Amino acid sequence: QVQLVESGGGLVQVGGSLRLSCAASGSIFSLNTMAWYRQAPGKQRELVATITRYGTTNYVDSVKGRFTISRDNAKNTVSLQMNVLKAEDTAVYYCHVSLTNYWGQGTQVTVSS
Repeated sequence: QVQLVESGGGLVQVGGSLRLSCAASGSIFSLNTMAWYRQAPGKQRELVATITRYGTTNYVDSVKGRFTISRDNAKNTVSLQMNVLKAEDTAVYYCHVSLTNYWGQGTQVTVSS
C-alpha cells in the first residue's frame, strides 16, 4: 500500500511563489514516474508536470519556465516549486504515482489578484 501526503499549499498573491511537497510511503516511489496534477473548479483534472526516476522532466506548456518539479528518491519525496504564480494557477494540486491508482489527498493553491 502506498500513501501520498501533500503539503505546502496556501494563499498567495499574483507573482508570488509556493513550494508543494509530497511524501510517499512504500518502495514503489523510486521505481516510478511521479506527477503533479491540478484541478480547478468546474474543470477536468490536468497534468502539470512529471519526473521519471532518472530525473527527466516534462511540463504542460502553461507552466513551463515557472514551475520546477524535483524528487529525492532517498527521502521518497517529490516537490513542485511554483514561481510567478498567476490567478489561473488556482486549483487543488495532487501528487500521483504514474500508471497506478495512487493519489494524494490534494492541497489547495489559491492565487489572488
